[in-house]
Amino acid sequence: MAAINESSVKQIIDSVGGAENINAATHCVTRLRLILNDEGKVDKEKLNTIDLVKGSFSANGQFQIVIGNGTVDKVYDLFVRLTGIGEATKQEVKDAAAEKMNPLQKGIKTLADIFIPILPAIVTAGLLMGINNILANPGIFFEKSVVQAYPQWKDFADIILVIANTAFVFLPALIGWSAVKKFGGNPLLGIVLGLVLVHPSLLNAYALADAQNKGTVPIWDLFGLHIDKVGYQGQVLPVLVASYVLAKLELFLKKHVYDSIQLLVVAPVSLLVTGLLSFTIIGPVTLTLANWITAGIVALFHFAPIVGGLVYGFFYGVLVITGMHQIFLAVDLQLIGSTGSTFLWPMLALSNIAQGAAAFAMFLIARDAKLKGLAMTSSISAWLGITEPAMFGVNLRFRYPFLAAITSSGIAGAFITLFGVKATSIGIGGLPGFLSIIPNYWGVFFIGMMIVLILPFVLTYIFAKFSKNSIDEG
Repeated sequence: MAAINESSVKQIIDSVGGAENINAATHCVTRLRLILNDEGKVDKEKLNTIDLVKGSFSANGQFQIVIGNGTVDKVYDLFVRLTGIGEATKQEVKDAAAEKMNPLQKGIKTLADIFIPILPAIVTAGLLMGINNILANPGIFFEKSVVQAYPQWKDFADIILVIANTAFVFLPALIGWSAVKKFGGNPLLGIVLGLVLVHPSLLNAYALADAQNKGTVPIWDLFGLHIDKVGYQGQVLPVLVASYVLAKLELFLKKHVYDSIQLLVVAPVSLLVTGLLSFTIIGPVTLTLANWITAGIVALFHFAPIVGGLVYGFFYGVLVITGMHQIFLAVDLQLIGSTGSTFLWPMLALSNIAQGAAAFAMFLIARDAKLKGLAMTSSISAWLGITEPAMFGVNLRFRYPFLAAITSSGIAGAFITLFGVKATSIGIGGLPGFLSIIPNYWGVFFIGMMIVLILPFVLTYIFAKFSKNSIDEG
């Protein structure tokens, strides 16, 4: 491990344009996160030669320097002392970064800030759902399912299913908590709003189509106004819009209601008004819009599955660079909520594996000890679903590993989409990702995994023969 001393940290400061170029700084588990006045002043070549630095990249208005788990804390303490800048919270750095963003980037950042906090719950649910799939689906180990062959496992599988399903059954509550918090309101009210939208007295959203065909949709008669008594299970857009309305209404009332009666007025009025708007306007309109979006995406991939898989698989890695990949988490959740599965997420998992395979090839090819160490650790990270170290620390740095990865991902995406591979949930986007895939598609998905394990490795190795000098210099 590289020695942590003032000299190395001073080199980092100099490489990013000096203390005067640093607007704000914080850190996460592995990276320094900086807001720079002018990223054009960064000397990346000099920065990447510093022993402490394992890679660097710019994303979402932040310049991020990969240091490593544990080490980054000590580097940050020295960084703050040597630059004289005040310590900033992650939120303060995010807010500073947002000031430099255009409207599209701000929209993407908002979605990311809403969905990333609930991602651990969703991924955990996906993994547990995968375990249940193994136990409950026939044809995996033998003709019968495990619970059919060994009935004593049935209740255990059922308990797993209950735990796994909870995050998806109450998804609007998770989104409501995170969205209202993001929009400046009380997150507890967001939870209540989400639970209101999936209250058991409402018609379950999954039974709506059948009830409409039979003409049995229950209604509220509100002084002559008929309102469908329908829930929004598995839906994303209705709770997102309702959360925005709730947060803004709460903030408005806090500003205009006397402090002495706020407890009696703000929360009750905010929830009541937002609830009424949700069932009368927000819910029906956004549900229709969500169904249009879902139908459009499904129709596009149904019309030309190979093209859709090739394009999405190829460009997903590019979207990660821009941060726009965060949009598709909401799309995946909407597809799962509306159709019970998603055909996009399996391509994400393959894309991550491809980045890891390309980085692993660089580990075997490179002679530089620092590059070898970074390539090895980042390839394992990518195979477990975290691609940023591999992408920004290795693959993009040498370009052709990244090109090999996205090319292979596109080919594998076209292959699995042609065979209609789907996932029932969102899991870990790497080698364990098969657990989220519907078991009937495991064989095809495993072939896709072999494509993104072998092809990026081979292509990177071949490309390296024409760029050997640049590798040795790295």
